Amino acid sequence: MRDLKNKLTSGKNTKNTQTRKGKSFGYQVLGFGSGGSADAFIAATGGTITTVDTNYKVHTFNGNGTFAVTAGAGAISVADYVVVAAGGGGGSYGGGGAGAGGYRESHVDATSGPYTASPLASSTSIEILPGSYPIVIGAGGTGHPVTNTNGGVSSGLGIESAGGGFGGRDDNHNGNPGGSAGGGGRRTNGGTGNTPPVSPAQGTNGGNGVGSHPGPGAGGGGGGATVAGTAGGPVGGNGGNGATSSINGSAVARAGGGGGGASNAGGGNGGTGGGGSGGQAANNGPGVSGVTNTGGGGGGASDDSSPVGQGGPGIVMIRYKFQ
Repeated sequence: MRDLKNKLTSGKNTKNTQTRKGKSFGYQVLGFGSGGSADAFIAATGGTITTVDTNYKVHTFNGNGTFAVTAGAGAISVADYVVVAAGGGGGSYGGGGAGAGGYRESHVDATSGPYTASPLASSTSIEILPGSYPIVIGAGGTGHPVTNTNGGVSSGLGIESAGGGFGGRDDNHNGNPGGSAGGGGRRTNGGTGNTPPVSPAQGTNGGNGVGSHPGPGAGGGGGGATVAGTAGGPVGGNGGNGATSSINGSAVARAGGGGGGASNAGGGNGGTGGGGSGGQAANNGPGVSGVTNTGGGGGGASDDSSPVGQGGPGIVMIRYKFQ
């Protein structure tokens, strides 16, 4: 899958740097207009709109929609974003926790204000011209009693984040690759995160599972946006922590990995940012689902008869200066 960061909505040119008021920052141009017009602030509709830090608007999309821009031109028509894909579904029977959805963000102080971005933030914002921009929110991945799946892709403004990888099962399924990867089932390996690769990385690896068959075992934790999942043994591995940003005015963590399940001990903790915890053997424990609209990975289940945690759906946020 190609990195859509440099894909332009209507085939317009891409600019790499812009200098204004002594500051140099990166941006690319999206939209339907042509260059050369006077600078104009963005005016737009779509999603849930909030005003933060006095002069900035944030559009939050918890489901599919359209970012419809009616005005905007030049160096002041620049937006930053957070695009989080959906988490994967957990594995079963000492199953691996699922990986979080891929996490991608941009932040340039000169255009979107001095909020605190995650360490994954790119230094390239996007200049937006009038037009309609489709927003897609990935659906959470699934698992037992239905087929294991990765989380769905989220996209907006030409930026695409990959869904989290599903957790491995027992001794015959590794954790699946994804934005962040799923942890391995007992005796299997965790998957590879940041798949497909982008820079900055959109996620991390899943932890390995441990154990024997027949016998006790535990799944590895799913990868989170900033921290990899840990290995299982004897309890389930912990899901990796997600990324924290205050793009919408409050510091919120998203894209935490799911905890691994354990067939004879306690389940692993979900990572901060919406990761579900793993099931524990004491009650044939089910995995806990990732939190909605965080892209958190689902927790692995302790037993083959227990339901796994489903992945949390993703989210897209767009921030710009409007006055």
